[in-house]
Amino acid sequence: MSKILLVEDDTNIIKNLTEFLSSEGYTVTSVTGQKEALDKIENENFDLALLDISLSNGNGYAVCSGIKAKGNTPVIFVTASGDEFSVVTGLDMGADDYISKPFRPRELLSRIRSVLRRSGKVQSVIEIHGLSVDMVKGTVLKHGKELFLSALEYRLLLVFLSNRGVILSRNKLLEEIWDIAGDFVNDNTLTVYIKRLREKIEDDPQNPKIIKTIRGLGYRLEES
Repeated sequence: MSKILLVEDDTNIIKNLTEFLSSEGYTVTSVTGQKEALDKIENENFDLALLDISLSNGNGYAVCSGIKAKGNTPVIFVTASGDEFSVVTGLDMGADDYISKPFRPRELLSRIRSVLRRSGKVQSVIEIHGLSVDMVKGTVLKHGKELFLSALEYRLLLVFLSNRGVILSRNKLLEEIWDIAGDFVNDNTLTVYIKRLREKIEDDPQNPKIIKTIRGLGYRLEES
């Protein structure tokens, strides 16, 4: 899974964007200030950074400079500063793209995928248990044959893939998928979608080997 560093001081944006990107299969680490961001990039490796320009502690330009000084991690500025000077300054500093607030999540996702592809950092295909999931094309193959998943089934699968080996409670899964169709997903609906997903990806849905039920705790996608 691609690792994204989100540098943003608006807690609502952090929460919403983290949930959205996590549901799309990305691992998101968020910080709110310049110093925290520079500490993170010094001690961890990321595949991409999303930077706000105006921070309560410092600014995104300094973070961009620090990232580019360390290596070739791509940067996308996500900011309300949409004037020409801000755009040109960010791009001249080495930023790979720029999107102004308010933005549409799907547009940002498309830009992230495009930048990751150009930089060669995208892990476009995940292979596990005979499944081949193409994160760029949004396709799922089982033993070479394409599976046709609904949007909610696909999102549920991505949640499991981004948490391989981790027990996910039903409440956690509900938090991740409830708004995919703009409707509330209740506990009974979750049961139905897990059943449907198993019917498509498991060799024997009655005896699942990929998505295991952990009695009293939730579900876990087995790593091997």
